[in-house]
Amino acid sequence: MMEPAQTTSEMGAVRAPLARPGVAFLLAHPAHFIALGFGSGLSPLAPGTAGTLWAWLAFLVLQLWLSPAQLVWLVALSLPLGWWACTVAARNLGVRDPGCIVWDEVAAFWCILLLLTPAGIGAQAVAFALFRALDAVKPGPVGWADQLFHAVDMERDTRAWSKAGLGIMLDDLVAALCTLLVIAAWRFW
Repeated sequence: MMEPAQTTSEMGAVRAPLARPGVAFLLAHPAHFIALGFGSGLSPLAPGTAGTLWAWLAFLVLQLWLSPAQLVWLVALSLPLGWWACTVAARNLGVRDPGCIVWDEVAAFWCILLLLTPAGIGAQAVAFALFRALDAVKPGPVGWADQLFHAVDMERDTRAWSKAGLGIMLDDLVAALCTLLVIAAWRFW
């Protein structure tokens, strides 16, 4: 596995990227806690899947306490909050799109569940499997969205880190949209 290049901090000092964050990093900043999916991103095995599973469980619990309108607001707020948190965490890790950042999966899967509701556990499981497959394989528009911000030179463009969170979240949001389109087409036929 290739090590990421050193990055320049906001103060101009070059620092080495953090290889594998732990609990100390998770708790060091509220953005880290959010971006790492409340700890689910620390999973040593398939952190994106762990983050999506956490999102599913959290959504099921939140449905018990929140009205549909409150869920809409929560999901809507998770997007700009995620952009900020993912940007801060990626910059502090010194990596453009680290695997431990899973808020992109959380927010995207919440969008799917919100638009799929009401749906039984079986339909939610199909949505989970389809979303994870599209996010992992990155076909067509998902791959395009994933590569869109990778062309940015993080060391030369001083504003590039401000866009990092959007780049992290965009491919998962496109995967969520593709998941919903596939489910809608399946229901139509």
